[in-house]
Parts: sequence; structure tokens; C-alpha cells
Amino acid sequence: MKQKTSEILISAGGIAVLSAIFALWCSKAEYSVVGTTAAVVATVGFAAVCLRFVPVWVSAWRDGEPFLQADDTRYPHICAQIFTAVVLWDVLIIAAVYILRRIFGSTDGFFDALDFWTCTDSGHYLDIARDWYLSEGSMDRLVQLVFLPGYPVIVRLFSAMTGDTLVAGLIVSALCFAGANVMLYKLVRLDADHDTAFRAVKFLSLSPAVFFFVAPMSESLFLLCTLSCLYLVRRGKMLPACCFGAYAAFTRSPGIILLVPVLFELVQRRAKLKDYLSVLIIPLGFAAYCLINYLVAGDAFKFMEYQNEHWNQQLGWFFNTAAYQTENAVYSFSQNKPNFFGLWLPNILAQLISLALMLFAVKMLRSSYTAYFLAYFVVTMGATWLLSAPRYIAALFTVPVALAAVTQNRKADICITALSCLSGLAYLCEFVLRWQVW
Repeated sequence: MKQKTSEILISAGGIAVLSAIFALWCSKAEYSVVGTTAAVVATVGFAAVCLRFVPVWVSAWRDGEPFLQADDTRYPHICAQIFTAVVLWDVLIIAAVYILRRIFGSTDGFFDALDFWTCTDSGHYLDIARDWYLSEGSMDRLVQLVFLPGYPVIVRLFSAMTGDTLVAGLIVSALCFAGANVMLYKLVRLDADHDTAFRAVKFLSLSPAVFFFVAPMSESLFLLCTLSCLYLVRRGKMLPACCFGAYAAFTRSPGIILLVPVLFELVQRRAKLKDYLSVLIIPLGFAAYCLINYLVAGDAFKFMEYQNEHWNQQLGWFFNTAAYQTENAVYSFSQNKPNFFGLWLPNILAQLISLALMLFAVKMLRSSYTAYFLAYFVVTMGATWLLSAPRYIAALFTVPVALAAVTQNRKADICITALSCLSGLAYLCEFVLRWQVW
């Protein structure tokens, strides 16, 4: 009875807050019927996931659970096999991009064609790895302060060995993505059987936006740190867990969101005070980035100014994103087909499909994983000029875990695997054609 009362109070309070925020937004928003409808759909979908999540959350905190002390050892070589297979998959994607570029008219040789991988934000990360942040110079270089240093620092270390920053970046991304898949397997294996954990690895590797993990960008390292943090928390190793969490926050600003699942796990496991104090390590990663801002530009939050002025980026609401992206999609459908198919449609689908997936999977997932999804979705999808929803969703480990959970049926597994492959091939072609895939 007490649990039911708690569920009702939490649900009612959450819906009341979300409704009030949405109503306030509606009173000021100036979108068409199509844009407003998209905002309503996104809000209703998010609310539905939250409502299904509340009972799982309350039950998890009520029942509790001890820290896990040992891994499953029935597949002693599986981690090495996954690591090797993902590295080979990484190389295959690089080769596929080269082949597609040749098909689409490029005449570059293979090694010259590697420069193509700097076409997105990769170039900024490689500049930072080579020159660090600049305190004076052209504005295009000054605004690179918005890109966090975790990834460039490691690339710089590898470039000392390779002599080439781009090659170093590709190697770092490949190794980190392979390591992330291993950690995903180990994390899922704590709760599920081998087949389920392996499906999670499969769906991560077949993500339509998987090429972003291959590119010299921070997603692969961020995912590795995120999964390592949560795996170690599940094992009760709080100090190394929070150090990985801190490096995630030093690599991408959403790393701070790891506070949510870590605290959920600690409450569920009746943790001691020292474990809660360890959590304070996680924000230190982002604090170190703010210190770099101060040392370089004299302002610990200079990155926020650059984001707003140069990219029109600041925190907003995910339903506002749904509204403006839908309106842009409608306009570009008749005016600019590459923007429609390469930019706006993938962005909208990434958000709506992830919500729909979680609606089905939430009862099958740990409460901490769903809490992370909800917090991550609110923050990353709420950007005021979001162009990278597929990339951000790809770095959200909850999605492949949810896909693994809902594909226990073989037919469902085959169907979603086929859809992943087809959509991945289409999105890769759009990336190669530079149809505003960011």
C-alpha cells in the first residue's frame, strides 16, 4: 500500500511539473500546428516512459540489492573475441567509407582519403590535440574551447608514437570503441545471460550512427568511460568507478549526468557514507575543464559564451527541439532534399524511436539505466540548435541494452537487426555524401 502511494505521488508530481513547463512554453512559443504537434508527441512519449518507470524505481529502492562481487566466468575468452571483432569492424567501416567515396566520384588514394574523417567536429579535436587551446588568433580556433579536452589529451599521447594526429585519433577511437563493447558485454552480463549481453554488443556495433565511433571524435572514449564507471559501481569499486566518471565528464559535458545512475545504484545497494562521498569525484572532471577555460580565456564558463554566439547553443527543452526540427524538416522536404534526409529526418527519428523503444523496455531494465536515459535525453535533446541527435543517442548505452531486452524473440531480433543494417547503410551513404550529417 505504501509503495502504491509513493508511486502515485511521484507520478502525479512529475506530470504536474512537466505539464506546467510545457504550458509555459506553449504560451510563448510561435510554431505552426505541425511543430506544436511534434512537441506534444515528444512530451507525451517522454511522460509515458516516466510513468512506466516509476514503479520500477520505487521497487528497486524498496527491495535493495547487494554489490556484486564476481563476474561470470563461463566464457573466459569472450572479451578478447569481442575486442578483436570490433577492431576489425572498425577497419571495415573505414574501408567501406573509402569504397563509397570512390563510387560517388572521389579519386583520392586510400591514405589521402583518410582526411575525409576530419569533415565533422573531428578537425576541432585534432587541432586541440596538436596545438592545445588558443588564447588568441582567429575566432574559428578560439571557439574550439567548447570541445572538451579528454579525447584530445589521449590522442596527443598516441600521436607522439604515430607521428600523425589523424592516425592517432583513428587508433584511439578504434581501441576505445572496442573497449566500450567489452564493457557493455560485462555490464549486461551482470543481469542477463550471454545471448542477451551479446545482442547488446551487436546492436551497439550496428547503430546507424556507428561511424561516429570510428571517427576521431570523443564518443568512443566517452562511452568507454561511462560503461566502465557503471560496471565498477555495480561491483562496489567506487573509487575507480568515479574516476572513470570524472574522465567521462572531462571528455563530454553529459558525463556529469553519470551522477544520476550512480546515485540510483548507491541507494538501491544501501551504500555507506564513504561511497556517497566518492561520487563527488565525478564533477571534478568537468571542474577541470572549467579551470582550463579560466586559464585559456580568463573565464571558467567561456565555453558557454562561445556555444551561444557561434553555434546558437544553450540549454532548452526537448519538446522545443521536436518543434523546430519538425518545422525545418517540412520546409527542407520541398526546398532541400539532402537536408531533409541527412539532417532533420534522422534527428527526429532518433528521438522518437528511442522514446518508443524505452516505452517497451523500461520494465525490463534496471532503474538506474532508465534514470540515466531520461536525464541524458532531457539535457542532450534540449539543445537549442540540435543537429546531432543520432550521434548523441548512439552514445547512450541504454539504447542497445533496451534493444537486447526487447529482442528475446528470434523473429524480433532478426527484424531489428535487418532494420539496423539497412538504416545504417543509408545513413553511412548520407555521411559520405555530406548531407549535413553531424
